[in-house]
Amino acid sequence: MKTNIKLDKPIVMVGLMGAGKTSVGRALAHHLGVPFIDSDKEIERAAGCSVVDIFSLYGEKEFRRVERQVVDRLIDSPPRVKVISTGEGAFITPEIRKRVLDDAVSIWLKADLDLLVKRTKFRDTRPQLLHNDSKKILAQLIAERYNTYAMANITVETFDESLHKTLNKVVDALKQHLNQKEQNNGSK
Repeated sequence: MKTNIKLDKPIVMVGLMGAGKTSVGRALAHHLGVPFIDSDKEIERAAGCSVVDIFSLYGEKEFRRVERQVVDRLIDSPPRVKVISTGEGAFITPEIRKRVLDDAVSIWLKADLDLLVKRTKFRDTRPQLLHNDSKKILAQLIAERYNTYAMANITVETFDESLHKTLNKVVDALKQHLNQKEQNNGSK
């Protein structure tokens, strides 16, 4: 289902785990008629093991190094217009954040603590939440990271609502952002 949104660069979904970056990103890509890429899946493909294994075998520093290379490659590779879902820590990394802000349209899916806890409760693919109090960890991540996520080009608050409703909010926010950008360029 292609839409009339005119893009000339990738869209990068950012936010905490459980915010909906992958499901909303995939739905947005389908709506726009462009490819969808999950950066964590690309990292796993490049490393030959899971994100959880990369963290436990090599540590977060090595994971972030590989993540930076993968995000750079995804932004640069054709086609130019696509939707990229990133891991929750990607946009926090200054080099990745600068690259995304310079060369993509970033969309932060902002969710409250209770929703994040609900959505991540039964997943074993979140290295930081394994064997820990997920509500406490997520509250700490919100405190540490929401100010940085707020630097994204677009913020869309998500709730316990249908994927269709969240997608419509994202599409509306994207249109508004692109119209504003066009108006700003026209007045220069």
